[in-house]
Amino acid sequence: MLLPASIASCPITAIVSTFPPCPTCSSTLTYEDGALYICPECGHEWQAGVVSEKEPDTAPRDAYGNVLQDGDAVLVIKDLKVKGSSSMLKIGTKVKNIRLVEGDHNIDCKIDGFGAMKLKSEFVKKA
Repeated sequence: MLLPASIASCPITAIVSTFPPCPTCSSTLTYEDGALYICPECGHEWQAGVVSEKEPDTAPRDAYGNVLQDGDAVLVIKDLKVKGSSSMLKIGTKVKNIRLVEGDHNIDCKIDGFGAMKLKSEFVKKA
């Protein structure tokens, strides 16, 4: 496809095509800011000529930064209100055999006296 002369000589066309795509989301809308390239779509920043092969660690972590896994036992570190119930989940409650799921509440479990429940990993610590 041929571009009209006015578009082909446009400096913006040359700028957009010279920057590498974002290594995280593959967006081609990247731009340069000093010594860094920046992706406006995902916010990733990287240095020119340096491509990071390391993926960000997305493993759920407890309140103290320990990585959680399926089957772990955790302790509740804060009194939590239980939606739909007048009782509260008390600090120090032990939850055994957790299951990790995607989403905001990333722990799926059963708690004695409460039943099935979802918890946020920021309110537990690994037992």
